[in-house]
Amino acid sequence: MDSLSLSGICRHQFSPITMLDFNQSNHRIEKAGFVRKPEKGGLTITQVASPLRRPVIVPSLDNETVDRRDRNHVAWTSVRQERWEGELVVQGEIPLWLKGTYLRNGPGLWHIEDYNFRHLFDGYATLVKLQFENGRLIAGHRQIESEAYKAARKNKKVCFREFSEVPKYENFMAYVGDIAKLFSGASLTDNANTGVVKLGDGRVVCLTETQKGSLVIDPNSLETLGRLEYSDSLGGLIHSAHPIVTDAEFLTLLPDLVNPGYLVVRMEPGTNERKVIGRVNCRNGPAPGWVHSFPVTEHYVVVPEMPLRYCAQNLLRAEPTPLYKFEWHPESKAFLHVMCKASGKIVASVEVPLFVTFHFINAYEEEDEDGRVTAIIADCCEHNADATILDQLRLQNLRSFNGKDDLLPDARVGRFTIPLDGSPCGKLESALEPDEHGRGMDMCSINPTKLGKKYRYAYACGAQRPCHFPNTLTKLDLVKKKAKNWHEAGAVPSEPFFVARPGATEEDDGAVISLISEKNGNGYALLLDGSTFEEIARAKLPYGLPYGLHGCWVPKE
Repeated sequence: MDSLSLSGICRHQFSPITMLDFNQSNHRIEKAGFVRKPEKGGLTITQVASPLRRPVIVPSLDNETVDRRDRNHVAWTSVRQERWEGELVVQGEIPLWLKGTYLRNGPGLWHIEDYNFRHLFDGYATLVKLQFENGRLIAGHRQIESEAYKAARKNKKVCFREFSEVPKYENFMAYVGDIAKLFSGASLTDNANTGVVKLGDGRVVCLTETQKGSLVIDPNSLETLGRLEYSDSLGGLIHSAHPIVTDAEFLTLLPDLVNPGYLVVRMEPGTNERKVIGRVNCRNGPAPGWVHSFPVTEHYVVVPEMPLRYCAQNLLRAEPTPLYKFEWHPESKAFLHVMCKASGKIVASVEVPLFVTFHFINAYEEEDEDGRVTAIIADCCEHNADATILDQLRLQNLRSFNGKDDLLPDARVGRFTIPLDGSPCGKLESALEPDEHGRGMDMCSINPTKLGKKYRYAYACGAQRPCHFPNTLTKLDLVKKKAKNWHEAGAVPSEPFFVARPGATEEDDGAVISLISEKNGNGYALLLDGSTFEEIARAKLPYGLPYGLHGCWVPKE
């Protein structure tokens, strides 16, 4: 395919690439509409703040020429091509201080040939970049070249065990052979479709729940450079998909499925060796609770033990159960464990009300007037102890929404109080009234300078009901217990990512970045003011992108 450059319009450059569901001959130029004012509803909706300079003009696709997979919302539709990069025209003004690259990872390809995947988390990873410099914005996306993705393309079928998908076995002996590979980890996926982090040594790594799914990428070209091979002998097959990463360290949890518990480990910059800080033994249940994420304070690691627990039998199944790799064990109760970072000693282990969370927001130490730490406060996106949220994320459910039924299970900012005085029980309360954010809550970020410290603001996805998936961006004020919400009808926003302004003294002085998938098949990058939560810029993409999960910021050196 010849290279196509639209110089003077938006300088999109299309390179010779592998095409997925895309016909280059059907390009046309269209003008994007001006920003629509968000619809009013039960939430506090912010308005567009900055005057718009001009409409975006970008290459787009005629809706009649695109395989939309039953005309699904673009958020739940496989990405149209394997690679793309180009400069976007901006409506509004990008702050000149915003210099660096926002990376967002997530599932983006949900079919192989004519076979459609079941679950949102099954999709092969699509990495997106937004590169900001001098008020300009260059965007791009590329498939992460995991072994699972490459094998699926080559063999035209699923070849590794994904979240709900497993290879199709030709006979019973092939199934037995795959089970043997499961115990060694050979049949587990390395499809790193969950998060992306910048290590303290500058390496950028895409991650998922399997340890082998730790893939190093180039943040500029988005090329997959290879696997992050851990050099220690700790073993294990899985880890938390959300490590705690700072310039000084990498902390994560390794669940032990044989002797139920968790290893808390640290890896220093410049090394691939994880060292054990300590171990937490589970208080109850047949297996460890799922640890998709966990919080830390300045001096402690908080290890959650949810009653949504890993299930060996479900791991072995050829067909998924409603809870996939997990089982709900309310009789096993729920616990939070607090470990000292320095000594590995467990300083508290308390029973708490039943809970379900994918994502912890932050944690901090509560002190008395003499400066003694009396409790740990840990906040999370809590789904009211309702594990059915997992099955709600089946693609069939996401694609079949009629726009009228209110199908999204309620969620809140759950605030745990963990006493350090030896008390056996902790508390779980709502940090603010859930109606402030539409009783939807997930995909959170904070000012990174507040990690592990007392904080006031968080940014997340909330709900404007009726809906079946979080459809607003929300700024949470955890002191005033109020929320500001951004919403556009039919749009699906991804995680709002906060970037602090260099030299800022206020916690919310910065910009919030999100990628928006629109109902009409289009999409755009959105920039909100971190303080006012009003729109300051947007830039239309040449076509809408699938919904993505988590991101990171790579500052320009």
